[in-house]
Amino acid sequence: MTTTPDPPLGGNVGPSAEPLTAEQEVLDEAAQVMEDLEPIVDMDPLDNPRRLLLVHAHPDDETIGTGVTMASYAAQGALVTLVTCTLGEEGEVLVPELAHLAADRDGGLGEHRVGELAAACEALGVKDHRFLGGAGRYVDSGMMGLPSNARPGCFWQADLDEAAAHLVAVIREVRPQVVVTYDENGGYGHPDHIQAHRVAMRGIEVARDGSWRPDLGEAWSVAKVYWTAVPRSVLQAGIDALRESGQENFFAVESADELPFGVPDAEVTTAVDGALHMEAKVAAMRAHATQISLDGPFFALSNMVGHEIMGMEYYRLVSGEPGEQRDLDGRESDLFSGVG
Repeated sequence: MTTTPDPPLGGNVGPSAEPLTAEQEVLDEAAQVMEDLEPIVDMDPLDNPRRLLLVHAHPDDETIGTGVTMASYAAQGALVTLVTCTLGEEGEVLVPELAHLAADRDGGLGEHRVGELAAACEALGVKDHRFLGGAGRYVDSGMMGLPSNARPGCFWQADLDEAAAHLVAVIREVRPQVVVTYDENGGYGHPDHIQAHRVAMRGIEVARDGSWRPDLGEAWSVAKVYWTAVPRSVLQAGIDALRESGQENFFAVESADELPFGVPDAEVTTAVDGALHMEAKVAAMRAHATQISLDGPFFALSNMVGHEIMGMEYYRLVSGEPGEQRDLDGRESDLFSGVG
């Protein structure tokens, strides 16, 4: 396999060029970080017996929901490929001195988050990262119902087959046995998460059809597809732990029913124990400084609702045969269980 970095986000500066602006410096630095972390790897994906592909909407989503999973499999020698669909340009900025990067001010947050994502991938041990269609091809759509949802070029407005084609190229190159993405509601209703789900599922569907865009490589069938999930009981346990801790920096809700992403426990099929990789996940969270606030075992996003950092990550198997490796709760304990 040859993994080539996405084209640099910044322009080249020759001897006679104008001095770089502060924003351009941030942009070029972030692009260089990504390039340095994506060396050319001369190998065939099939040389690696286990290959995992994750499709996420924005930088930081990979760490919050699947960080210990990625770190665990990377440490075990699996080929872990992350596809991020946007740069996260519409995110809110939690670092006061970087507030000017916000979309409603000077802009440049997306370029800055490229660097945050690169640092997070390094912390997780993930060497193969791609932006869907290349960095900046699709723009963050913002939260559901905002005018930014209608902006040309935003991911919510992307043509499904065009976006899926970008993913098919990766699937047919990497040939993963396992793909992870969100459920049909994107976990909590963000338009880019919903679109990431749609693109992932469409890409998986057509990647196995040799007559669909043969120019993108040989057909490949994914053996197992998972959607991320947080059991309501686990969500409630985290809420209770936050309240009992006396932690005052983050807001504590009363019930898991107040949050949009809890899944009935009975629907959760799989649990990956990544406790040994919690330090890597926390380091990756710290890398996403503009988006995530940390305090001990808890974190919060821009809404300042506190959540417990999870060393166990949960999934729903939606395609493929469940494996026989089970934990004490009867759930699969390995995403690759049963894969030949």
